[in-house]
Amino acid sequence: MSYTPTLKKLYLEQVVPELVKSRGYKNKHQVPKIAKINLNTGIDADADKNQIADVQRDMTTIASQKPVLARSRKAIANFKLKPNQIVGCHVTLRGNAMWEFLYRLIAVALPTIRDFRGTSPKLDGQGNYNIGITDFTIFPEITVENVKKTMGLDITIVTTAETDDEGRELLKLLGMPFRRSEPAAPRNPPPPNRLSPCRKPPPSSATRSASASSPSSPPSAPS
Repeated sequence: MSYTPTLKKLYLEQVVPELVKSRGYKNKHQVPKIAKINLNTGIDADADKNQIADVQRDMTTIASQKPVLARSRKAIANFKLKPNQIVGCHVTLRGNAMWEFLYRLIAVALPTIRDFRGTSPKLDGQGNYNIGITDFTIFPEITVENVKKTMGLDITIVTTAETDDEGRELLKLLGMPFRRSEPAAPRNPPPPNRLSPCRKPPPSSATRSASASSPSSPPSAPS
């Protein structure tokens, strides 16, 4: 009997029927699914062989698959970059490894972030989802004592959804903790312009015309 990852089992038994019910798909091949997951991280240009080996080891531990080293194509003097220099590593997950990683990301890694309030609900316009992680030690497989320098991690979840709404609903049913969008507060009308209590109101036009038409008082007689 072949092993079925927990999240894949959830997708087949609960997510697919829910999507068919809500979207009205008439063919099971229309139901969106996770196609692959790409992991990518950068490496400093001045990193030595030991640092490169540490990043490659940690990436292998997180993904359960050996990553591929990315090299530069041309020299850039401002970044101290030489041709054919190692600048990062990346790995593409498919099959059971993809489902296992996504399960650990949703159920274990993301909730351990301090003051975590959910991930952004925005997709890339083609049904794919990108997450940026600043510290890869949120994954329980990483031993913090062995980490000499923390690194960030870019995660791209590629789906077969045709629209962002379909991809968002798929990820939400799989358990992705999207941030709840709060409704915008209604705008109050601007307050009326009121004069300061210490400032006297200007005289009206009727008052000014009355004071102009009244004769001036005669001078007082000398005593």
